[in-house]
Amino acid sequence: MSCCGRSPMPSQARSGVFHNTPGTPGSLASSAQASAAPTDPWMQYVGGTALTVTGPVTGRVYRFAAPGARLSVNRHDAASLLYVPSLKPSQA
Repeated sequence: MSCCGRSPMPSQARSGVFHNTPGTPGSLASSAQASAAPTDPWMQYVGGTALTVTGPVTGRVYRFAAPGARLSVNRHDAASLLYVPSLKPSQA
C-alpha cells in the first residue's frame, strides 16, 4: 500500500512515466541554460592615458588603449574590475 492510500500504478504505466527519449533532457537543459545565461558586461575607461588590467578570476588581460575605450569583460572579472577607480560600467 502506498503512503497516500491509493493503490500503486501498474508496472507498465510506471515505466512509461519515466521513459525519456535520447537527447531530450540535454536539449531542454541546454536551451534553458542558453536563455538564462547572463551576457558579459561592458566597462569603460575614464582615465587619462591607457590602462592594462588583468582579470583576477580568469587571468584575461584587458587593454584599454585610450580614454573612453570600452571593452566587454568576462562576467567573473567584472565585480573586481569595478574597484579600479578609472573603470566604470558601460553599455555596449
